[in-house]
Amino acid sequence: MAVSAFNSSHEAVAARYDAVDSAYRETRDLRLLGFVLFLISDVVLFSAFIFAYLYLRNSVPDWPPITSTGHQLPRFDVAFAAINSCVLFGSGATMHYAMESWKHLNKPAFNLWMIATIVLGCTFLGGQVYEYQHVAITWAGSTMGATFFTLTGMHGFHVFIGIIYLITLFVQANTGVYTGSKYFGLTAGTLYWHFVDVIWVALFYLFYLM
Repeated sequence: MAVSAFNSSHEAVAARYDAVDSAYRETRDLRLLGFVLFLISDVVLFSAFIFAYLYLRNSVPDWPPITSTGHQLPRFDVAFAAINSCVLFGSGATMHYAMESWKHLNKPAFNLWMIATIVLGCTFLGGQVYEYQHVAITWAGSTMGATFFTLTGMHGFHVFIGIIYLITLFVQANTGVYTGSKYFGLTAGTLYWHFVDVIWVALFYLFYLM
């Protein structure tokens, strides 16, 4: 009779945990769908600005445009932008390794890769600030300047928000919020960080290579 009571108690606990796991899987899938839709809306936002930039660029006979004084605006510093881009793309790699380390329950490696991602993200933003201070155009009075500062500034704002997000995830991961099987926040953070990487690929081509 005692064995029967123990088995019944064990089955009740197992059923309760199964219900919790089932609820987590359901909410995880819904949150993932919501997050993907958010990223799609961001793609639409960037696409609208990019198509506006392409329209304005094709509306003038010369690019960079010629000013009212007859001087052609200088091109952006491709070499510096390439180095800064490698910094951002490197942060995408470190974020991938951080996520993989968490999946394999290697918390020290996760912390190392997350810190590296945050540092590289901050370095990229610092490089962008440096470029803004030394670029030969301004936001006002120039189609080229207005589109450049608007699009890269909007991307930089996303990187800034991403850094805050990653710091929050780092703190949460080290205070027991996530486990080896329940870590949706880390998954969302990884998707977001790869998203800013992909957007920068398009912007780098448009402003520095095209």
